[in-house]
Amino acid sequence: MKNPYEALGVQKGAPAKDIKAAYRRLAKKYHPDQRPDDPRAKERFAEIGQAYEILGNEKTRQAFDNGEIDASGKPRFHGFEGGAHGDPFAGFRRAGAGAGQGRTHFEFRTSGMDGEPFSGADIFSEIFGQAFSHGGPQGARRTTRPEGLGDLNATLSVSIEDVATAAKVTAVFPDDRRIAVKLPRYVEDGQTIRLKGQGAETPFGERGDALVKLKLRPHKRYRVEGRDLHADLPVSLRDAVLGAKVAVETPTGKVAVAVPAWSSSDRTLRLKGRGLPLKSGGNGDFYAHVRIMLPEGGDAALEKLFRKNVESE
Repeated sequence: MKNPYEALGVQKGAPAKDIKAAYRRLAKKYHPDQRPDDPRAKERFAEIGQAYEILGNEKTRQAFDNGEIDASGKPRFHGFEGGAHGDPFAGFRRAGAGAGQGRTHFEFRTSGMDGEPFSGADIFSEIFGQAFSHGGPQGARRTTRPEGLGDLNATLSVSIEDVATAAKVTAVFPDDRRIAVKLPRYVEDGQTIRLKGQGAETPFGERGDALVKLKLRPHKRYRVEGRDLHADLPVSLRDAVLGAKVAVETPTGKVAVAVPAWSSSDRTLRLKGRGLPLKSGGNGDFYAHVRIMLPEGGDAALEKLFRKNVESE
């Protein structure tokens, strides 16, 4: 068993607050759940806990410094019947052997800073600062999962259509689980959705949470400005000159929009409330930008008309 001072990386004369600080720092660092790929983490974590059981209590620390107990907390002497006040072996309890055996051994009881029994549950309490409570008919200890322990993270790419319609999407996590996620009505690029209790199992009998970070994918048709959407609207020369009703594709479906006669390219038509959901309720707007398109392959009648107009000038 490693010397407890070496295990915690402190000097022999270190004050109690430095010992506690070193313990908390190392226990967090080497907790097996924090270092799942480190085969030595469990052994190191147990070593740190054992060291703090010795040094975290004034009496047991003094007993170790005096050579009365070893690094594992066991007494170095046998056959001693303690019990007097001020005895450095007051931390040992005599367990009498059966009649006629003529042997005596001592059981070492570790204590916390307040003199109360110190257990593995107290170690977790020291690490994570969580309150422990007694409960159940047997007085068993229950714990609250430390914040962040057992949480799983995933990044989910979503489309503008997903955001506009609050769609149900699927997130894939590091443990290969696939979880369906119903998007809230209002979400933003980079927002994280917490799915309570759907993370990894923890030693506390409570699963962590699943955290889904949303990333908005660029769209080939729509441009996003705040909660408004912008898109190009192809319009034929005929419709631009004479005016017409044209179908506009939006994330929530097609909408007929009136293109006024003599509309030039880059004329903007506003479709109120057809953008992305607003946090305060309602929706942003959709802006269709007119783009006059000539017919592919040409138009003989249109060309003839223009030639006639040129000749008449």
